[in-house]
Amino acid sequence: MSTPASSLEALRTLPARRPAVRWALRVLRWALTLAVTFTGLLALTFVIGRKVPIDPVLAILGDRASADAYAAERIALGLDKPLLTQFLIYARDVLHGNFGISLLTANPVLDDIKRVFPATLELATIATLIGIAVGVPLGVVAAVKHNRPIDHVARFVGLIGSSVPVFWLGLMGLLLFYAKLHWVGGPGRIDPAYDGMVDPRTGSLLIDAALAGEWDVLRNALSHIALPAAILGYYSVAYLSRMTRSFMLDQLSQEYIVTARAKGLSERRVIWRHAFGNIMVPLLTVIALTYSNLLEGSVLTEIVFAWPGLGSYLTGALLNADMNAVLGATLVIGAMFITVNLLTDALYRVFDPRAR
Repeated sequence: MSTPASSLEALRTLPARRPAVRWALRVLRWALTLAVTFTGLLALTFVIGRKVPIDPVLAILGDRASADAYAAERIALGLDKPLLTQFLIYARDVLHGNFGISLLTANPVLDDIKRVFPATLELATIATLIGIAVGVPLGVVAAVKHNRPIDHVARFVGLIGSSVPVFWLGLMGLLLFYAKLHWVGGPGRIDPAYDGMVDPRTGSLLIDAALAGEWDVLRNALSHIALPAAILGYYSVAYLSRMTRSFMLDQLSQEYIVTARAKGLSERRVIWRHAFGNIMVPLLTVIALTYSNLLEGSVLTEIVFAWPGLGSYLTGALLNADMNAVLGATLVIGAMFITVNLLTDALYRVFDPRAR
């Protein structure tokens, strides 16, 4: 039987426990969302692997394989088992990091992805940072200076970014800044003379070169990443400036902005603290979407600049019908989308008190 003192103590600790309970429920919800979404991703890639008109046994053994060798390989791959059993085996292998062997490189697909993905991550991250640093302020200024010259410039930037193909802009950039002006490095991630001079500790060539104190390698790597990052960054700037301008115009027309100005608040405070503060949540969604798209949508840029990233790897796998590599790369891209969305959901709690 509880005493009055113990009941009072329970009442005192109840409010303190509520935030912990809320966070526990939130983490549980995120975990369930992650599990369900990733299971759906596994099912999708499994179905794709089974529906494509490519015989995985013949892809491994070749067209001249004997009937006995074909049957033995089919059993080794588990293709003689029921479809549900095949899916469970596939899911188990993926969860253990076994994506199969690439027919193109003869390496484990996971090892290949570990090698190429940091290059894509580095390129997409720099391009997104360029978009945030330039596109967001440009969109804010364009909204504040509505229908003035800077607004026309911002709209023109957005129009070009949404209409000019990225591969054309990349080729023109190479022709001008590399072939004619020699301001940047050529295709590839680094000159062959510097290749292998830095230990791949993190996978990011820029970070690894800085950590090793190899400043010549760092300068060369920067000269190579400058143009592809600028090209992708331009499209990021175009999209983010357009969306930021739209969000800000909507907020600047609200009554609370008129009230804030009538109270004598400074224009800077009205714009950045009140109007911009209220677009942070939708803007986070747009930034997350931009980053996710750059992670998986930089294929053409990587091909134009011979960038050894995940996009180039996936393209080579598709052209050579290397389904293990295709499905492995697709899983990684899907997992990145899921991760970015979950992180964005977590950031909502920071910028929007109503979501806490």
